[in-house]
Amino acid sequence: MNSSKPAKAVKDVVEAAAEKVTEALTPDVPGAPGSATPTVEEPTTTHDPLPPRKEQGAPETRTPTGAPTGAPTIANGQQGAFLTTSQGARLRDTDHSLKAGPRGPTLLQDHHLREKITHFDHERIPERVVHARGAGAHGVFTGYGTAEEITKAGFLRKGKETDVFVRFSTVLGSRGSADTVRDTRGFATKFYTDEGTFDLVGNNMPVFFIQDAIKFPDVIHAGKPHPDREIPQAQSAHDTFWDFVSLHTEAQHHTMWNMSDRGIPRSYRTMEGFGVHTFRLVNAAGETVLVKFHWKPKLGVHSLAWEEAQLLAGVDPDFHRRDLYDAIEAGAYPEWELGIQIFPDTPEETFSGIDLLDPTKIVPEELAPVQPVGRLTLNRTPRNFFAETEQVAFHLGHLPPGIDVTNDPLLQGRLFSYVDTQLTRLGGPNFSQLPINRPHAPVNDMLRDGFHQQAVHAGVAPYRPNSLDGGNPFPAGDADNAFVDVPVTVAEATKVRANPVSFDDHFSQVRLFWLSMSPVEKEHIVRAYAFELGKCYHQAIKERQLQSLANIDPVLCAQVATGLGLPAPEPTVPLADVAPSPALSQVGRGWPTDGRTIGIVVDADSDLDGVDAVRRAVFAAGMVPLLIAPHGGTVGGRPVQRTFATARSVEFDALLLAGAPAPAPGAIPARDAKAGAADSAAVDPRVLLLVQECWRHAKAIGAWGAGVGVLEQAGAAGTLGVVAGDSGADVFTGVRQLMAAHRVWDRFPASVA
Repeated sequence: MNSSKPAKAVKDVVEAAAEKVTEALTPDVPGAPGSATPTVEEPTTTHDPLPPRKEQGAPETRTPTGAPTGAPTIANGQQGAFLTTSQGARLRDTDHSLKAGPRGPTLLQDHHLREKITHFDHERIPERVVHARGAGAHGVFTGYGTAEEITKAGFLRKGKETDVFVRFSTVLGSRGSADTVRDTRGFATKFYTDEGTFDLVGNNMPVFFIQDAIKFPDVIHAGKPHPDREIPQAQSAHDTFWDFVSLHTEAQHHTMWNMSDRGIPRSYRTMEGFGVHTFRLVNAAGETVLVKFHWKPKLGVHSLAWEEAQLLAGVDPDFHRRDLYDAIEAGAYPEWELGIQIFPDTPEETFSGIDLLDPTKIVPEELAPVQPVGRLTLNRTPRNFFAETEQVAFHLGHLPPGIDVTNDPLLQGRLFSYVDTQLTRLGGPNFSQLPINRPHAPVNDMLRDGFHQQAVHAGVAPYRPNSLDGGNPFPAGDADNAFVDVPVTVAEATKVRANPVSFDDHFSQVRLFWLSMSPVEKEHIVRAYAFELGKCYHQAIKERQLQSLANIDPVLCAQVATGLGLPAPEPTVPLADVAPSPALSQVGRGWPTDGRTIGIVVDADSDLDGVDAVRRAVFAAGMVPLLIAPHGGTVGGRPVQRTFATARSVEFDALLLAGAPAPAPGAIPARDAKAGAADSAAVDPRVLLLVQECWRHAKAIGAWGAGVGVLEQAGAAGTLGVVAGDSGADVFTGVRQLMAAHRVWDRFPASVA
C-alpha cells in the first residue's frame, strides 16, 4: 500500500474490507436485541415506531368475538411518533413531576404522574401457581390427513394449516427461577382451529406423580420450597418432596423419569411432549377410539449433562428460552411431529393389561406404535412476552369437534382447575378475549359483561329460546359440525372415594423404564437419586425411598444406597417381569444437527482462512458458529461473538480450536476466576478450561494447526470424540458426524450394565 496515502483513507479501506468480510460470514448469528442498529447519540428525528424484528410474530388481529379484522398485527402495538397519555394526548415531558416551583412539593393535579405511577404499580399479575417459568412461540401446524378415518377434527385433514402458540415451562420454580433445573417441563399447545380452539396441555414426560386430581395440591405443596424459609427454589432435592413420594408410591414412576436425563433437557427443541392422558376421538360416523398424544422432536431427544445444568443455572439462567428464540431468529425452526397411539374403545378401557385411565402408566411404543398425524413448526417469537406468553390461557376443556375427554380422574379435575385459575390470574371471566387467546372461529356464546369485557354485544336477548333477536343464536346440528359429547355409557355404581384395583401397581412400569435405559443413562439416574436424597436432612426419608427403589430394581437400589452410605434393603414385593422398551432411551441413534452451536477458538495468529471455510460450512449445515477470542470486536476483520472471559462450555454443542492463544491481558485470577483453573504459560488457561469442560461433558472437540497442541496440554488428545487434522473443513466434517449422536458417551464407560 502507498505510504503517502492519508491515514484516514487507509483506515476507511481497512474498515470497508472488514465490513465486507463481516457481511459475508455472519448472515444469521442471532442475539441483536432490536430491529435497528442504535447510534451513540440519542436519536432526535421523529419517526413512527420501528418495525418488529423479522422473526417476531403476534396474535392475529381478530375481534373479541373471533372475526378477522384484516389489520396488520402491528395495529395492536404502539402508534405514532409522539409520547402520549393512555388517552392519546401528546406529552412534552415525562421526566419531571408537576411541582409548586422547582424546589416545591409535587402537585396532586399531575394527572400524567398519577397515570404513569398507578399503571406501574399494577403491572404485575399473579404468576401461575405451577408452570410460572415459561417461554412461548408462534408457529403453524400442518395435518397429514392420516387421522381422518378416526376423527372429524378438521385441523388434522391433509394439508390443513392451523396457527398455533406453544408455551414451554418448568413446574416448580417461580418466574425468576432458572431454566435448567431438574424438573418436569410443560408442553402446552394452543391450536387456533376454525372449528374452535384446541388446547393440548401436556408435559415432556408421559406420566404424572398422582392418579387423582384431588392430590394435586399435595404433590405441588410437597415439591415447592419449604413454607417457613422459602427454600430450595425450583428443586425437588429436599425433604418435603421425598417425604411425599416415598410415602406415596404411585409417584415412583414419574419420579424415575424426573431423575433420568429427561429432567434436564438440552433445549425445548430436543424435548418430547406427551398429552399424558387418554383422550377419545370420534369420526363423522360416530365411531370412537381411544388415543394418547405424542410430540416427537425432529432433532431427537437430548439432555444436558448434570454439571452443565448446574453451571447454566448461574451462567445463563435463561438458557432454554434463549436457545429457542435464537434458533427461530437464525431460521433453524424447531419442529415436532404430532403422533397418536390408537387403542380400541372398549368398556374396560385397557390395552395389553394396562389401564388407559391411569395417568401414572404408559403404553410402550413397541405395543402400540406412535402414528404421525401432523407437523408443528415454530417460526415466530413473541412480540411482547407479557401480552402473549404470560397472558396465554390454556384449558383441557377447549376441544374441537372430534376430540373428547375420558374418565381419567386426573384429567377430570384439570377440567375444573384451569378455568378457575384464570379468574384470579387474568382478572375475570373474559380472559378468552385477550388477543393471544382469541379464537379463530366465530363466537356467539351469550356470555355477557364481567371484568374486562372487550366485545360490544348487539341485540337484546342473550338467552335461548328468544324471538326478540330473531332466535339467534341457533343450536348447531350434526350437519353444522357441532361439538360431540360422546354418549359413553356410565356403569351403575356406588359413590366411593377409591381407585380401581388396576391403579394399585406402582412398581412394574418404573422397573420397565429402568431396564429400558442404556448403561450411561442408568449411571445418570443413580447419580440423580444419590444427589437429591443426599440433600435430604432426615435419614428416615432416605431409607424409606431406598425401600421403593429396592422394589423397582436391586441394582439401582444398591448403587444409590452406596452413594448415600446406607445399607440396601431387600424388596418387599416380587420384582415385576417386564420387557424393556427401547423407545424410552435417548441414546443409540443419529439425529439432525440443525440449529446447533459451534464454538471456534481463535486469536490473531490462528488459521483465519481455515476459520472462514469452517464458518461457511457451519452456516451451510444449518448451524450457528460463534467465534471465541481473547477480546471483543473483531479478529482479523472477523466479528467476535464470545470472549475467553464470557464463554463457558455449556453454550456450545461442539468446540473447534483454530489456534493456541497465548494468555490474554485479562487472564489473571484477580480479574477472572477462570484464569486460575489451569497453570500454563503457553495457552490462555481459560481456553484449557473450556476444552476440559467440553471433554467432561462428552462433547465432540476438533482442532487443526496450532490448536492440536491445545488438545495435548488439556489432556484430551487421542481420546474418543476428539478430531485432529490438517484443515478446519476436514475437522468440522468429523465433528459434525459425531454430533449426530448428541454426545460421545463412549468416552466414559459405565459401571452399571
